[in-house]
Amino acid sequence: MSYTSSKQGYTPVKPIQGFEHINRYWDKRMEVPAAKILPGECYVSSSGEMISTVLGSCVAACIRDRVKGVGGMNHFMLPVQTTDRIISRPSSVNAELCYGNWAMEYLINAILKQGGKRERLEVKVFGGGRVLSSMTNIDIGRRNIDFVLTYLDKDGLQISAQDLGSDYPRKVLYFPDTGAVKLKKLRTRANNTIEKREREYLDSMVSKPKAGDVELF
Repeated sequence: MSYTSSKQGYTPVKPIQGFEHINRYWDKRMEVPAAKILPGECYVSSSGEMISTVLGSCVAACIRDRVKGVGGMNHFMLPVQTTDRIISRPSSVNAELCYGNWAMEYLINAILKQGGKRERLEVKVFGGGRVLSSMTNIDIGRRNIDFVLTYLDKDGLQISAQDLGSDYPRKVLYFPDTGAVKLKKLRTRANNTIEKREREYLDSMVSKPKAGDVELF
């Protein structure tokens, strides 16, 4: 089990099958068990955990069943896979989740497998900032936004909250059991960590192997 905890005596619950590889920890600031996802990852929980991520041009969908309190978050980098090439990283378990079409299906299906019902799903979406200064001809953030809005509309899923676009990265904290979201807009121009990370991921394209409310803080 991938988990680090600094709360003495705290015993983490077992993660839902298929999400054991996600980095889980005890968040000292929020005083809750938490899971941190990176680009191309997804996490679903039914045990009161917080899910966190940082978004640049990527988009994250936060989806839950309002009644059962089971839900999760994805984090995708590009709308769809259009060639036989796919983003790859050494830590990637499901490389396809870098793409919106895979990431959305995966997240929704994982919630339904835990007893969620499509008609009870609550959806919140974030990200899609224009943060890749080197990408002057293609606005990846805008493409990700257009994809997720179109996907949800076609799937008949309404968006209850969103913060999309603009030119800043975001930190998102999501609580699937209540639907609460804490959103922090990262405006520090001197820090190019997010842009550098996304640029590196996009440059790692390789041939696919065969096989509640939003609160600012």
